[in-house]
Amino acid sequence: MLNRRTVLSSAALAGLPLALPDLALAQARKDSIVLAMALEPSPGLDPTGGAASSIGEVTLYNVFETLTKINADGSVTPLLAESWEVSPDLTTYTFKLRKGVKFHNGEPFNAQAVKFSFDRAGGDKSTNKDKRTFANISTQVIDENTVVILTKEIDPDFPFLLGQATAVIVEPKSADGNATKPTGTGPYRLENWVKGSSVTLAKWDGYRNAAAIKLKRATFRFIPDPAAQVAALLAGDVDAFPRVTPRSVAQFKDNPKFQVVVSGSRAKTILAINNKKKPLDDVRVRRAIAAAIDRKAVIQGAGDGYGAPIGSHYVPGAFGYVDTTGVNPYNPDRARALLKEAGIGGPLELTITLPPPPYARQGGEVIASQLSKVGITAKLQNVEWAQWLSNTYGGAHNYELTIISHVEPFDLGNFAKPDYYWNYSNPKFNEIYDRLKKAQRPQDRSKLLADAQRLLADDCVHAFLYQPQWVTVANKNMKGLWKDFPIFANDLSALTWA
Repeated sequence: MLNRRTVLSSAALAGLPLALPDLALAQARKDSIVLAMALEPSPGLDPTGGAASSIGEVTLYNVFETLTKINADGSVTPLLAESWEVSPDLTTYTFKLRKGVKFHNGEPFNAQAVKFSFDRAGGDKSTNKDKRTFANISTQVIDENTVVILTKEIDPDFPFLLGQATAVIVEPKSADGNATKPTGTGPYRLENWVKGSSVTLAKWDGYRNAAAIKLKRATFRFIPDPAAQVAALLAGDVDAFPRVTPRSVAQFKDNPKFQVVVSGSRAKTILAINNKKKPLDDVRVRRAIAAAIDRKAVIQGAGDGYGAPIGSHYVPGAFGYVDTTGVNPYNPDRARALLKEAGIGGPLELTITLPPPPYARQGGEVIASQLSKVGITAKLQNVEWAQWLSNTYGGAHNYELTIISHVEPFDLGNFAKPDYYWNYSNPKFNEIYDRLKKAQRPQDRSKLLADAQRLLADDCVHAFLYQPQWVTVANKNMKGLWKDFPIFANDLSALTWA
């Protein structure tokens, strides 16, 4: 393999100009890559043990695998399962498993491992973000390579759900240690984790299709500061930055050394409202907050223009989407009137809890300014990601307002959970969602999805802001980057150097 010294020396001997450093570096690093992320996985590297999407960004399809695989276009194909069949009533799934697959520790992948993984995910001690989903299924072992999954709740998107990070198959003997020593069936193993700095994965030679894996090593660096993100890319310290801070993108658009990929998403960025906190339990106050917010200004300030306004917890391009942005439109006069109607005599003081991502911190400043114009004083409270997960999302849901992007494609069901962190409860929504889960005809599902979106908008559960568009900046020679992100994943198996 050529290295930089070889190229430069050869050029000098041949009397050629020394203009090949980029080529030399690409050649020297063609079997490794450095990717960057804004957030470090927390609390560990087990995607079944924490809600942070950053865990799956490192481990999904790389260290751990699932029965099915979600592709960049949103399609679902077999992964650890070779195939599956679905009963006509959508309640029984029969999976045929790949034979000869092993975990990193040499233990066999089989039907018992699948049953263990799903029983564990839905068990009493589970901390899986999708615990409710797994608690409503029953997994039966037919033989070593066949499992049957019975679902209590019909969900036509079930194969998609089984491709998400929360559905990874774990090895029973090592499962409890996956937070720090993840053991999966994927093409990479954990080589090193420098807390606060980076995670390095190394190619596993025992992988069933190891010859097809081009990269021998991948390092994920954690760079939350936008200025540092730009510096790392420009210096060549980072080869690719999926979902980089949008404010940084302008510096790379016309630079021939980089490629800029703008991706669609199924994410919903919202000003989440604690529906049990007074006076936020009054729908008029929630509507006043929404009416005070100019979504387009938020998109510009928080996402540098990369986003589309939304009026409910659903996004353009998704099946069954309806435009609800007109339900609670930007109208400061209406906001003031609603506050008066709700009996808010003087200035209303509220706290907006902001996790580290720039879209939250930048968006908080824009929204606080807008709220101030209708008589709402918003105090901005910056917290670390671990604090947000424990105090806002978990625990006692100790917050009033918070800005967060929900990246899961199919998460309307969270509004049917009265103990979810936004404390919303409406029997009418529960009834719509129950019918939605059981509906088999696409036209029925489409109508019920529209009903659900309109009800959430009318209840103004949150100030629904925008559908973000993710931007990836990468070395021009990097191939195999995802064009769109139906889920958050960095599939290393597809990456190669040109």
